[in-house]
Amino acid sequence: MAEDDVAQTLAAMGPRLRAVRERRGITLTDVSRATGISPSTLSRTETGRRKPTLEVVLQLAKEYEVSLDELAGTAPAPAAKPRSTAPHSFGDDKAVVPLTRYVGGLHAHKHVLPALEKPPGRPRQVSHEGYEWLCVLYGRLWLALGSQDLVLTAGDVVEFDTGIPHGVANAGSDGPAEYLIMFGPQGERLRPHTPPAAGRGTGDSKAAE
Repeated sequence: MAEDDVAQTLAAMGPRLRAVRERRGITLTDVSRATGISPSTLSRTETGRRKPTLEVVLQLAKEYEVSLDELAGTAPAPAAKPRSTAPHSFGDDKAVVPLTRYVGGLHAHKHVLPALEKPPGRPRQVSHEGYEWLCVLYGRLWLALGSQDLVLTAGDVVEFDTGIPHGVANAGSDGPAEYLIMFGPQGERLRPHTPPAAGRGTGDSKAAE
């Protein structure tokens, strides 16, 4: 495996570990008690600030009852199923697509939540170190942020400290909800820059004359 492929696999493993844990509905504290791995190590591994060691990956694969191939993203594709007549079909679980190839720093992922047959309960909340930027691409997303409940639609963007308990769910039953996440370690945030208004430079030049 080439060096770039190894880096890409390691960068993608953290989000996959987090997705599997959230799918099982367990917290970092629960996993720590079951495996003996500290919550801080688990959190840093999931958020890409720590490269997962073979020992940690083996323990988590056993605890989550998943294969190493699944965590590494090298599991063979399942047999094709008949095409659905629905416009979108994503299976029963959340899909996570890593968009960055490196370990550490800011990470971007695309998440897809499948359509639900019935309204969900309030999303289960988690908290951890870091800062998150979320943008909805399609559908309606329910964000439970602390005591607030927000329903976001395509084009809506939210920033928040992940130390605040948070959770998401598909807020609609008519299709999937797709959203982008950019996540950074504690203290590392996006830095928006607004370009100067048109003509301001010209006005400044005249004032200087």
